[in-house]
Amino acid sequence: MMSPHPNDCAGLPLVGSGARGHLAHDEALELEAATWAVRCLGSLDAENRAALNAWLAADPQHATVLAAVSTTLQGVQQLPQHEVAKLRAGLPKRPRAAKPSLNLQPSWWQSYFRPFASHATAAAVVFGMACAGWFGWWVQPTFEQSYASARGQQLVATLPDSMSGGSTVQLDSNTQLQARLFRDRREVKLNDGQAMFAVHPDKTRPFHVLAGNLRITVLGTRFSVRHTTTGMDAGRTVVAVEEGRVRVESAVGSHPAAGVELVAGQVLEGADTGDALAELGSVTNIPPAAVAQWRSGRISFNQTPLHQALAEFERYGPTNLVVRDPVVAAMPVGGSYGLRQSQRFAEFLPQLLPVRLVLRDGVTEIVAR
Repeated sequence: MMSPHPNDCAGLPLVGSGARGHLAHDEALELEAATWAVRCLGSLDAENRAALNAWLAADPQHATVLAAVSTTLQGVQQLPQHEVAKLRAGLPKRPRAAKPSLNLQPSWWQSYFRPFASHATAAAVVFGMACAGWFGWWVQPTFEQSYASARGQQLVATLPDSMSGGSTVQLDSNTQLQARLFRDRREVKLNDGQAMFAVHPDKTRPFHVLAGNLRITVLGTRFSVRHTTTGMDAGRTVVAVEEGRVRVESAVGSHPAAGVELVAGQVLEGADTGDALAELGSVTNIPPAAVAQWRSGRISFNQTPLHQALAEFERYGPTNLVVRDPVVAAMPVGGSYGLRQSQRFAEFLPQLLPVRLVLRDGVTEIVAR
């Protein structure tokens, strides 16, 4: 018996038109073959390879039906997404009929969808099988995991998207995200916080980061994404590229042509406005080494309003610093500090701004001088 190719079902004998009448097609067999056809799209481990070979050896018809279903699936893969969505929405229910006999010519799924055109036949067959449950194996994620770092904590997670060392995600303080790996793509949703991504290149499975209403798409690069409700740039999504190239576009109602490509040393901000992104901000330049300085325990301010600087320190731990005067809160500050050097930052403030520090009720208030 011929063994399948590790990444597909190539090498299996195809069904000739004159042989179909002698095949024993029943629904159970076709569903089994459909399941193996989808699994062959990926890489089979040793255990699954042995199971497939055993299944093929059990009956000569298994290889023939598997090849037929694999050809059908290949046709679906070549369909544009809008055609697949249209077929999926308009697919009628399969008639309730008695189980076909073993020598039925042709098989039930071929005869039922005969009125469709060739590509439509392939799509209809696959979505018909989806109603039986097997197609979910393809559309469901192969890996799904939530990650969260506590206040003041940084974490590094390695995604299992490669046998030779997967993509890594470094979470900054107080960050929450979800990672999902599919057979045709990789997705990470950044709910809050900021993270640095080092993406393993894989042209067959693009890597997407969803943050607010932004979608960042890469093939292989190092970049950071920030999307926070507090601190600097609160309510905005900031993408900074350290190495490689990414594409940034609105994840809501945007044509890909409206996206912006970023290269190493470029930063882009986008603001969330309800259900849609108003527009992408302008691209600015920074030294690549300045991307995600929090990884080395630093935080930098450049004409940052004082209240935002304090809120940024608060992301890493309590500061016991408050500012109540809106005029003082809006004063700009600059400089580079350690993530947990809020007290030293406060001590420098009277030298930088016309302010003084007043101890009240166990906290230090920053007031006008």
